[in-house]
Amino acid sequence: MRVFRNARLPLLITATLLAMTACAAPATEGAPSRSTPPTAAPAPVDPIAEWVDERMSQLTTEQKAAALLMVHAPGTDPAPLRAYVDAGVSGLILMGDNVPAGPAELSALTAAVQSDPEAPVLIGIDEEGGEVQRLPWDGAASADVLRTEAPAAAEAAYAARATVLAESGVNVNFGIVADVTADPDSFIFGRVLGTDPVGSAERVAGAVTGEQGVVASTIKHFPGHGAAPGDSHSSVPTAPLTIDEWRAGPSMPFASGIDAGAELVMTGHLSYPAVDLAPASLSPEWHRVLRDELDFDGVVVTDDMLMLQHNGLPEYADPGENAVRAVAAGADLLLYVLPADPATMGISVEGLVGSIVGAVQSGRITETQLDAAAERVLTLRRTLAD
Repeated sequence: MRVFRNARLPLLITATLLAMTACAAPATEGAPSRSTPPTAAPAPVDPIAEWVDERMSQLTTEQKAAALLMVHAPGTDPAPLRAYVDAGVSGLILMGDNVPAGPAELSALTAAVQSDPEAPVLIGIDEEGGEVQRLPWDGAASADVLRTEAPAAAEAAYAARATVLAESGVNVNFGIVADVTADPDSFIFGRVLGTDPVGSAERVAGAVTGEQGVVASTIKHFPGHGAAPGDSHSSVPTAPLTIDEWRAGPSMPFASGIDAGAELVMTGHLSYPAVDLAPASLSPEWHRVLRDELDFDGVVVTDDMLMLQHNGLPEYADPGENAVRAVAAGADLLLYVLPADPATMGISVEGLVGSIVGAVQSGRITETQLDAAAERVLTLRRTLAD
């Protein structure tokens, strides 16, 4: 016979068995059953994300690369513009030479280039008012007036401007300058919404709010042209600021515009050597700052990529290499103000697509990077369809 050394052990075993029996007893009437766990609510479905996933599954690498381009063809004949759309680009930028006599004619032109009602082509324009104005019939106030008024004036002006653009079939405005400078000799001075970071930030947020839900807003020229003397159309202006100095000043209007809901941020061909020697449009570090520090999850669009060639620097002479560097750095949409005959610049849509595809095949651009960029652009296009 086995002797228990602990006299309490049999009692503990009996108590445990009784407890187990009690747990197994049937539930009393009216008590909730514990045998069936509650059913988890299904995760909400994002119809736009679902549509983008489906569309992405149908695209080749070449089509994804083409989707990263926004281009220009001069003139008011829609045929050359439509040819670019048929080649798979996601966007068209209208310059002064594309603007006909009035809004009705422009509306007809923009309608003629649209081909996909589920994902409208991005039709962009630089409509700031004042020094940079494409539409003669836009009577809203511009920066030279707005920077001396309350932020509400910027909101009202850009709400009126957005309505004019939307009525003409334009769905993206490259019109909100988030640069800041108090230097009247600066290239950008006439276009800034504020001469100090706080004032600029308030008016940039107002401008974005005014355009909200009517056209997609773009804030430019990240990380800030005001601190970089010179004209980025013909050089790569250099800013002397450290990253902490940038955070304390020029970053503020961009952060404010992003918080207000700007759908696009345009990177400038500007260099901050203390952060990265490369211009921001080609800089992985500036794209990281934009995504990680300012929490921007929209479309990053470059300034006109041909500006890099116009500056005459040999390191930017190859348009295909410039495109690869921009996408590899984190750009989603590459902007090209092409002439009537792009071959004069040694450039073509087919060549740009080929350069991007070649970089994916070689590993300079990962498939994940390409997909992420194409998805962001497609998401914006799909959003504009609703």
